[in-house]
Amino acid sequence: MSDRGTALLGHLRDAHGEAVLDSHQRLGDVTACIRPEALLPVMGFLRDEPGLAFEMLMDLTAVDHLGSEPRFELVYHLYSLSQGQRLRIKARVGEAQPELASLTGLWASADWMEREVFDLYGIRFEGHPDLRRILLYEEFEGHPLRKDYPKTGRQPLIGPRN
Repeated sequence: MSDRGTALLGHLRDAHGEAVLDSHQRLGDVTACIRPEALLPVMGFLRDEPGLAFEMLMDLTAVDHLGSEPRFELVYHLYSLSQGQRLRIKARVGEAQPELASLTGLWASADWMEREVFDLYGIRFEGHPDLRRILLYEEFEGHPLRKDYPKTGRQPLIGPRN
């Protein structure tokens, strides 16, 4: 474990210990798994805390753990320009209500990333200003990156609306 990663995780646990479910370091990557309901305060802390200053939300994706509950895992990649530090935050949500808070109020880059996850996995982001499909057309049925999406699923081709 790197000293910087240990210090980062310690700082996070000191401020939001009840929200951190697990943490680890592997191959230089620091990861914290948090409670989904704590996403907004934890991410705000990581962005605004002067010693951390994770100014960039570099990426957001989802993982479908079909057969497990909670089924979906959201993976956020943060970067601190001033500290030269990366951090991965994970939060899991269940299949019955796959929803987390939107981070568009913290990082403008969350806008399109959340729309992509919504489009491909069907995970909703509460408070998103314009949550609608971004890659597929509105009439597309289902979410093609879910593991239970039929491999032979066919979609009607729908032309532009006039």
